[in-house]
Amino acid sequence: MMLKVPSCSPACIAASIREKALDNQCGRLLPSSLPIRKRNAVLCASSSSSSLPSSDNAPVLTAEPNGWAGGSGRSWADRLRMGSLTADGLSYKEKFIVRCYEVGMNKTATVETIANLLQEVGGNHAQSVGFSTDGFATTPTMRKLHLIWVTARMHIEVYQYPAWGDAVEIETWCQSEGRIGTRRDWILKDYATGVVIGRATSKWVMMNQDTRRLQKVPDDVREEYIVHFPKEPRLAFPEKNNGSLKKISKLEDPAQYSRLGLVPRRVDLDMNQHVNNVTYIGWVLESVPQEIMDTHELQTITLDYRQECQHDDVVDSLSSPEIVGDTPLSELHRRTGSAAEAAKNGTQFLHLLRLSLNGLEINRGRTEWRKKPAR
Repeated sequence: MMLKVPSCSPACIAASIREKALDNQCGRLLPSSLPIRKRNAVLCASSSSSSLPSSDNAPVLTAEPNGWAGGSGRSWADRLRMGSLTADGLSYKEKFIVRCYEVGMNKTATVETIANLLQEVGGNHAQSVGFSTDGFATTPTMRKLHLIWVTARMHIEVYQYPAWGDAVEIETWCQSEGRIGTRRDWILKDYATGVVIGRATSKWVMMNQDTRRLQKVPDDVREEYIVHFPKEPRLAFPEKNNGSLKKISKLEDPAQYSRLGLVPRRVDLDMNQHVNNVTYIGWVLESVPQEIMDTHELQTITLDYRQECQHDDVVDSLSSPEIVGDTPLSELHRRTGSAAEAAKNGTQFLHLLRLSLNGLEINRGRTEWRKKPAR
């Protein structure tokens, strides 16, 4: 007796398997069915039954030559992405599953993974309201004037790192930040429990892509995006004197720890032709003492971006313990002979990224660390 094998493409089978995995883990992250077209089948929609659908009754999706699916004006990415605007249209939520290549030795997401997800959901939010992904959320007038957004400040706090296979939901929104730029905030939640596991905020300023100089936001550009902002201020960090607003002191050389001669890789460059802002996070952490990395995990990171880095620049990463109370950690380290032992009394570091050639400051930062949880 010959078994009848459903005539479904490998892409269909893979999609069905992925969706069932999502179902089991997240309680239906994806809808039970996708929009249907009947000609030129390229991807079978999911079926609620345990078996794969046959070609006779399987609903299908069709990819148009220009990359848009069907006639609804939504791309394949829009249809398959697990994100959408909220009911008021002023913020955007998206769900992600932590992949195996996004975790570190502890099998939890790295801070670079968190930062990349923040950047991804921000770009998807902008695209969902009609802005281009060319240059990260550029409006029509920005593209006409060759203007782009660049990061001026990033502050991330992680209360619990998601593990490999965990699902997280990230909500983001934007608002004005004076006359020079915008502010974008994020809230991260464990999708299974709804518990807030992190928060972040950032400031973005406008740069001319040709001259690489900063400039004020033109009124016609502001009019394009301000309609998508909450009418009242909404902050991921509403508390007074929160760490996201704290000024970062410049780290004076000689620093206690350093990693010299860091070189941007080609994959570190983004679509705006400069080093991606997430790369700076990795460079900052390169000079954190190994004893801290072995026993602690990053709780908070704040970075001020002062100059863009090009592909042929060579960078030095410097770190020193910040003063805790009346005694600097460097003095505690001298007394105990161990950075990890000194860190029990406080784990805050100041950081500086500079050009090796001339010592010009690229980035300054602050990190706070906590003891790794028992697993």
